[in-house]
Amino acid sequence: MKWNAREFAGPLAEVCADAAAELRAVGSALPVPPASDRHFWAALDAATIAPIVAAARTEARTPWPQTLASAAARVHGDGDRDGYEQQVFARQRRLSRAVVAAATGDDDLLDEVADGVWMLAEQSTWSWPAHDDVRERSGAVLADVAAPYLDLGAGEVVGQLAWIDHVLGDRLDERYPGLRARVRHEAEVRVFSPFLDRRDWHWIGLDGHVHNWNPWIHGNVLVAALALQDDPARRERIVALAAAGIDRYVAALPADGAIDEGYAYWWNGACRALEALDVLAFATGGAWDAVAAVPALRETVAFPHRSHLGGPWYVNLADGPARPPADQPWHALHRAARAVGDDDARRHAASHRVPGAPAATEDAGLGRLLRALADPAWLAADAETSPPDSWMPRDVWLPSTQVLVARPAAGSASGLTVVVKGGHNDENHNHNDVGSVIVASDGVPVVVDAGRPTYTKQTFGPRRYDIWTMQSSWHSVPEIGGLPQGVGRAFAAADVETAADGRAASFGLELARAYPAGAAASWHRSVRLDRPDGETGASVTIDDRWRDAAPGTTVRVLLAGDVTTEPGRARIVPVSAAAPVVIRWPESARHTLAVRELDDPMLSDVWGERLTRLDIHVDDRDELRVTIEQEPNEDVPS
Repeated sequence: MKWNAREFAGPLAEVCADAAAELRAVGSALPVPPASDRHFWAALDAATIAPIVAAARTEARTPWPQTLASAAARVHGDGDRDGYEQQVFARQRRLSRAVVAAATGDDDLLDEVADGVWMLAEQSTWSWPAHDDVRERSGAVLADVAAPYLDLGAGEVVGQLAWIDHVLGDRLDERYPGLRARVRHEAEVRVFSPFLDRRDWHWIGLDGHVHNWNPWIHGNVLVAALALQDDPARRERIVALAAAGIDRYVAALPADGAIDEGYAYWWNGACRALEALDVLAFATGGAWDAVAAVPALRETVAFPHRSHLGGPWYVNLADGPARPPADQPWHALHRAARAVGDDDARRHAASHRVPGAPAATEDAGLGRLLRALADPAWLAADAETSPPDSWMPRDVWLPSTQVLVARPAAGSASGLTVVVKGGHNDENHNHNDVGSVIVASDGVPVVVDAGRPTYTKQTFGPRRYDIWTMQSSWHSVPEIGGLPQGVGRAFAAADVETAADGRAASFGLELARAYPAGAAASWHRSVRLDRPDGETGASVTIDDRWRDAAPGTTVRVLLAGDVTTEPGRARIVPVSAAAPVVIRWPESARHTLAVRELDDPMLSDVWGERLTRLDIHVDDRDELRVTIEQEPNEDVPS
C-alpha cells in the first residue's frame, strides 16, 4: 500500500509517501506475541504479572461494574460525568486483568474474558455520555444506538477488544465460537463505518485545530483495523486514513515539541501519537518508521523531562495536576527516547523502572500494558543507572507556548525553580493565566497553579470560566481594577523577551492586552531568577510596572502550604519536604489573604486542605517588587 498523501500531506507523508508498505497479516500485525507463544508468556516479568493475576482470580465470578442509564443521564442533569466513567474504567481494568491472567495460562479466566467481551458488545454505547452529541441532535439523554458517536471512550473499547482478539483469539474461538465475529460486527458498526462514512469528526482536525483526541482515537482505530478488519482493501483504507489523521496532529506540533495542554496531557496526546507510530512501523515491517525523522517528534520526547520540577512534581499548566499520577506508561517514553536518541528522556523514563516493582499496570489500558511486557529494553531498564534529576536542564524556553523554566543549575531540583507563562487565553484546556508564575522550592511548588477539579459537564461548556481554578483571579497574576483576564485568543501576552546566562534567567512581557479594554494603559511584568553566587542562594524577583490602572487593583500570588504573614512578608512551609520560602514586598503595600478550602480530591490530593491567595493592594502606587527566597537554614554554618 502507499501512503495516502491526498488525504493530508504533513511531516509523516514527507517521510513515508515514497515508501511502499505491506501490512502484516491479521493476527500478526501488533507488536506483542499471542498467547500461543508460550515461550514469551511463560517468561514474563513476575513482579508485573503476579498482582494482576491475583486480582483477576479474586474478582472472577463476582458482579461486574455496571453502566446504568441513570448514571449516563446525570451529565445532562446535575452535570456529573465521573460516576458513569468510573464504572466504565473499572470494567475495562477488570477485563484487562482477566486477559493477562488467561494469556499466562490460567484457563479458568478465559470465561471471565468472554464475559467482559460480551458485556462490551451488549453495552448500548461505547462513547462517554459527556461527549455524545445525541442531546444536541434529538434532545435525548441516552445514546442513539443507530448513530454511534466515535469518541475517546469508543476508541478505548475497540482498541481493547483488538488487543484481546490478537492475544486470545484462537482460544476464544475454541471455547466461544462466534464471539469474535460479534466483536468484529460491533467494531464495524460502532467504529469503522462511522470513521469512514463521517469525515467531519471534530478531532480529525479538518479545520486545522487538533488536540489530544486526534492521536488518541486515531491510534485506537489503527490498532483495531490491524487486528479486527478482515477485508484487505477496507483494512488498508482505514489504516491509511488513521495514518493521515495522525499526520495532521504531527503537523500541528510546534518545532519545540511543547504541548499547550501541559505535561499531564502529553501522555494522552503526543505520547499517543508516538505509540501509534510505533505500531504503524511494526505493522509495515519498518517501511513507515518516521519518529526519528520528524524534528517536532524528537523535540516532544523531551517535553516530560523539561517539565519536571523534582520528585513527583511537574509544571502544571492548563488542566494538569502539579503532582500527576506516577503510574504513567513510562515504557512508551523510554521506547521513543531510544528511537530518537534522547538520553535525558531515556534516563527520566528509566528512573521510574524500579526493580522488583511492576513494569506497567492495567490502569493505562490493556494495549499499553501488553506493549510494556513485550519491550525487553524497558524490562531491563534500571533506575539505579539514572542519577536523580540528571535529566533536568538549567533553562527551558518553549517559544510556542511562551513558557520559561529556570533553575539554579542543571541536574538538580535544589533551590528555587521559577516557571513563567505568556501565551494567550484560547489554548487547549485553557486557563486564563497569561503572565502567571510558579515557584518551586527544592522541586516542591510553593507559588502554584491550582490545576483543575473533577471534570463535569460544565468543564467544557459555556460556563467553564465560572470554575474558580480556570479564572485568572486564582492564578498568580494581577487583578486590574477588580477585573480578571478575558477569554479568547485576543487576550494575550505582548512584547515577550527572555534571556538566560550563568548568572540569571529573565522573562519580560506586557500584560495589558490580557485584560478587558480600559483596565490599564500598560502593565509590564518582569520575572527574574538570580542564581546562587557563592554567598547568597537563588532568588526570584517579580517586578510589575503599570500605567493608568483602574481602582481596585491587586497583585495576587497563589500559595500552597502553611502560610503566615506580617506587613511586607509571608512565610510558606511547603506541602511536602522542602525548604520554607519567604516572600517580601514593600511594607507600605497592604495585603490580605483569601483562603480556598479544598474538598475535591483532584485538588486536595495534591495540595491538602487549602490554598491561600496573597492579595497585595496597589492602588496607591504604579510599581511593585515582590521577592522570593528560600529561608536560610540556621543549622548550617555560614
